[in-house]
Amino acid sequence: MKHQNRLASETSPYLLQHAHNPVDWYPWGPEALARAAAENKPILLSIGYAACHWCHVMEKESFENEAIAAQMNESFVCIKVDREERPDLDEIYMAATIALSGSGGWPMTVFLTPEQQPFFAGTYFPPVDKYGRPGLPTLLSNIQELWQSERKTLVEQAGELAAHIAAQARVPAPLAIGREALRAAARQLRGSYDSRYGGFGKAPKFPPCAALALLLRHHRNAPDPSLLDMITGTLDGMKNGGMYDHLGGGFARYSTDERWLVPHFEKMAYDNAQLASVYLEAFQVTNDPEYARVARETLDYVIGEMQEPNGAYFSATDADSEGVEGKFFVWALDEVLEILGPQAGEHFAAYYDVTAQGNWEGQNVLNTPRPFARVAEELGVPEPVLRAELDRSRKQLYQARKRRVPPLLDDKILCSWNGLMLSAMAAGYRVLGHRHYLDSAERAASSLLTRMARPDGGLYHTARGARAHVPGFLEDYAFLCDGLIALYEAGGSERYLREAARLAERLLADFDDPESGAFFNTAKDAEGLIVRPRDGHDDAIPNANAVAARVLAKLAWHLDRSEYRERAARALRAYGKSVERAPRSFSTALCVVDFLLQAPLELVLAGTPGEPSYEALRKALGQRFLPNAIFAHVDPEKPSTLPLGQGKTTVNGKAALYVCRNFTCSAPILDL
Repeated sequence: MKHQNRLASETSPYLLQHAHNPVDWYPWGPEALARAAAENKPILLSIGYAACHWCHVMEKESFENEAIAAQMNESFVCIKVDREERPDLDEIYMAATIALSGSGGWPMTVFLTPEQQPFFAGTYFPPVDKYGRPGLPTLLSNIQELWQSERKTLVEQAGELAAHIAAQARVPAPLAIGREALRAAARQLRGSYDSRYGGFGKAPKFPPCAALALLLRHHRNAPDPSLLDMITGTLDGMKNGGMYDHLGGGFARYSTDERWLVPHFEKMAYDNAQLASVYLEAFQVTNDPEYARVARETLDYVIGEMQEPNGAYFSATDADSEGVEGKFFVWALDEVLEILGPQAGEHFAAYYDVTAQGNWEGQNVLNTPRPFARVAEELGVPEPVLRAELDRSRKQLYQARKRRVPPLLDDKILCSWNGLMLSAMAAGYRVLGHRHYLDSAERAASSLLTRMARPDGGLYHTARGARAHVPGFLEDYAFLCDGLIALYEAGGSERYLREAARLAERLLADFDDPESGAFFNTAKDAEGLIVRPRDGHDDAIPNANAVAARVLAKLAWHLDRSEYRERAARALRAYGKSVERAPRSFSTALCVVDFLLQAPLELVLAGTPGEPSYEALRKALGQRFLPNAIFAHVDPEKPSTLPLGQGKTTVNGKAALYVCRNFTCSAPILDL
């Protein structure tokens, strides 16, 4: 190997991909920052992630180019960051990129003063001047020249931009949020709903999980068929389109078009966790078996392909294989006919939209644009016969696909994304009743509680192999606590609830802002950056401030700690004025507001798991959409020490369900 830089000792697959570039890359840290200060050189900060297609393109074109690398090394201190390992840096410098260029994305290319203040930023730059933008060599020359001739101006502008970013993290005076905010968010979503294809807004379309979760709750409070049409229209569009992996289960990150047809082929753990959860909720509301199928196949995909042997969940798989985007996932008609034979192949092609000309770049992205019944009728095949044949065909093609070169697996473990997956697996068990989802979640939880534990009792954010590092962020504490509570509520051990309570205390100690009530994204003893970031709106993942509020609100009932409920309300009120301006951006926060607006139902199931009367009651509960209920369980063999479990027992040896509100219970229910 000709080159090796400082990234060779990192754990992130993304950083390791760049360890043999001729660029003298540093990871973010004291060594690089000290060198920039000592030599008074600007920092070239490049931020991306392992599953990012254009990150690979820029690496191949520019970072592996000896001449461009020499130019970078001579005039800049070059730092490479995995955005998933350092969401704090990504958030700060993404705000700068959007302020400077009007848009953001990855790879992100940001030039900083030695004091880490940004003065120029963009995303992908080609190796030569084209697409109406300067090539990277031209940009490097221009910035180097400006640094020599107009440094004072650049430094002043950087200071102003840093002040602007810091102002964005400030929280206005608090404002109470009521039921009207949920109605306003629903109106806003209705205004941007695509009634033809489902989803909100135009291409590219990202899965709107938080918005769908909010609409399901709003529809429950004020039933409205048109709201339900928006929900099901979007869920149907996503599951029928090419964003869903019809052979292997699971979803790609987003659709490049308005029809949900052609995905950006990378698969992220956080998307699949949220999508499985929202399809399960929609199944509870509509009883549509298709939604249960999609949730089941998604969770099974995660267990089969994204869970490591010791339990934790991997982060992502790439969009590219053999250097070509989507190559692993697409099909030619001849290939399908050859593998399945003429008749089964023709039937498969008819349902999954496989044609000789293809539906994307001469190839076929599998999707199901036409109703199953109509295809069966056109083919003249009885529906049960066609369904069984397609099941066999999918298995055959999946096995054939496994023989292809697979996309890169980003096998780092992120505490926060694992927390989201714990919640999804727990819901899978609660709603579908399949024990292996609970087993999967318990294995993951045990792994995380050991592996991500810092010596001081806090959490690490990321791990790979035997090494865990980067102190945990608010999202790690909030999402892991949320997942542990969900795991307990689904039937897991009380230990998970106690761990959630312990970590929630740590969250309050490390991320609290007593002045505003809004939690910071970084801990009080975290590395000092140009701003201590925080926000209240959802992004690709749910907002961590809102999830922290949900955790505290649930623990308030589980542990009879009313102060937690008030603390949760303060975290939400801190963003009340922002919610008023753009309610749909705060969907997760509004789901928690819905929870807090009334005392939740407390549902306590007493009995022995596995015993028929217990399982019948558990199954009946799992079929109902009860988003604002608190679930607890008591095994007569292991008396509970939790407040909700006190005095709850079986009745004449039969399992009993206690329905309570404000710790006051009605007579125990023994049968459905």
